[in-house]
Amino acid sequence: METTEHPTEGDPLKRGEHGAETGTAQTATELKKKSCKDGLQFSKGTHWRTAVFFLSLFICLIIVFAFSFILPCPVRPQYLITWNRTFSEAATYDFLAIEHASDDKVMDVMFVLKNTEVTQNKSCADAGLPSPCVFVLAVDGTDGETLWESRLEPEFHWAQCGLNVGKGRTWDCLLSHSDKLTAMDKHTGHVVWQQLHPTGLHSSVPVLSVPDLDGDKVSDVALVASDSTQTQLVLLSGKTGLQIGSTVVLDSTQTASHLLHCTAEGSHYVLLQKDTGLFGLALWRIAAKAKAGMEAGLKKDKTWEKNASATSGLVPIYESEAVSRVLRKEEADDSSNLLVVTNKEVALVDGQKLQLLWRFNTTSVLSEPSFGHFNKDEILDIVVEEDIGNYTKKVIILDGKSGGVLWEVNLLASPNSPRPASIHTTNYFSVFMFWGMMPSEFNSTIPLAGDRRSYMLLPLYSKVLLESTNVMDHIVTFKATLMERGRHAAYILLTGPVTEGAEGTVVLSKRKLKQDVPDSKVLRIGTGGTSESNEDIKETFNRLRFSEW
Repeated sequence: METTEHPTEGDPLKRGEHGAETGTAQTATELKKKSCKDGLQFSKGTHWRTAVFFLSLFICLIIVFAFSFILPCPVRPQYLITWNRTFSEAATYDFLAIEHASDDKVMDVMFVLKNTEVTQNKSCADAGLPSPCVFVLAVDGTDGETLWESRLEPEFHWAQCGLNVGKGRTWDCLLSHSDKLTAMDKHTGHVVWQQLHPTGLHSSVPVLSVPDLDGDKVSDVALVASDSTQTQLVLLSGKTGLQIGSTVVLDSTQTASHLLHCTAEGSHYVLLQKDTGLFGLALWRIAAKAKAGMEAGLKKDKTWEKNASATSGLVPIYESEAVSRVLRKEEADDSSNLLVVTNKEVALVDGQKLQLLWRFNTTSVLSEPSFGHFNKDEILDIVVEEDIGNYTKKVIILDGKSGGVLWEVNLLASPNSPRPASIHTTNYFSVFMFWGMMPSEFNSTIPLAGDRRSYMLLPLYSKVLLESTNVMDHIVTFKATLMERGRHAAYILLTGPVTEGAEGTVVLSKRKLKQDVPDSKVLRIGTGGTSESNEDIKETFNRLRFSEW
């Protein structure tokens, strides 16, 4: 009979009281010793891993700190809010180019002088030129200091920069002076090539940048010249400046202006502004007449060619009497819509379908229209100055989409007033700038040049103008521009003698746009304007950030 003193199957722990308990005690002791050894090994491994981690972190920090001193952060260019360059006994011309001529992020300024010497020890005589001669100068946009100057033979005729967009072209500016054409590098002022101007051809700007026609893998250029008897075109190699083929007669009448346009099919047309309207002539036709040899590679647009004249090849774009100006709505886009200005109307034509988009009737347009954003539809609007008589002009902003009037104001048409300008902001609007004088501030019968004022308009305050009186000299040319992306909106003024090319004091100046705000006079026009104080309005102008289109 079994008793409770002996272990049973249901009570295994009691087995250790007999033969099994000795083995169990020995096993527990071994396990304890083994766990101590493993714990010691684990502790040593943990310490090693910690040490490696902190050593790696220490090395990384050393590398970061070392490179932070070796490779410092880029330094933003430091610029002067305003600067002036004065040249005595000099002549200047209606030419002003805003280009990147230096390595910083601020745009630089290029212009032309006629003088005997601009920088000491760099006279016309030193270059073997008659004195005075033509000086092409590039000055730093940050402080107005001279980056380079180049001396050329007189007399100066015209200049155009921004021509380095062509394929393989190594120069940026083309100048016509004396009997020569000179291609120049905007970064150094070095002459890339110089050729005699085609005989008997009195060309004018704009220079047309055309595809490669002579097969040297460099885009070529075309010059247009017009007189009372005919309009001619000559093709030049973009690489050497040598003439390609023969001179082509485009039309048997005089043309007021010209432009290069590209269709949706990639076909190029030279637009000619005639007394009877605006017409286009295909580049492939011109190349064939010049016997350039590359016309077969130029694209043809079947839609445009359907309307071409069987005799002249001209394609009618907008037929009207006395067309005075034709502008590309978006200057950087050679296929954009076309703005046509006549003595009676301003019209916008579809640049591809050649359809009239809208027309605005006017009496007489005083200056070349300009573009900007008055509303937030992301379509460029048009600024027009209309002559309404009695020495008064109406500044009108037309809706770029419909041609309707968005804004208008009457100003006295002060002499020597530049065309309107605008600079785009990051809040989709543009700041508009124009010149004249409010009639309420005028006391004489005929406005004088000294009565000229500049005005700034921000569409957010459409019933407010900021008036400044900071420029009293004769303005040769003027440009409002963005000197640095996102900031540094400014305007450049070139002042000098009343007669172009006459000697006198020439001043090139840059003023930051916001610099005029504190001393500006706040003018409230019309009714129903903002109730904000003058200080709040000026503060809004000061907080503006600027951008490209």
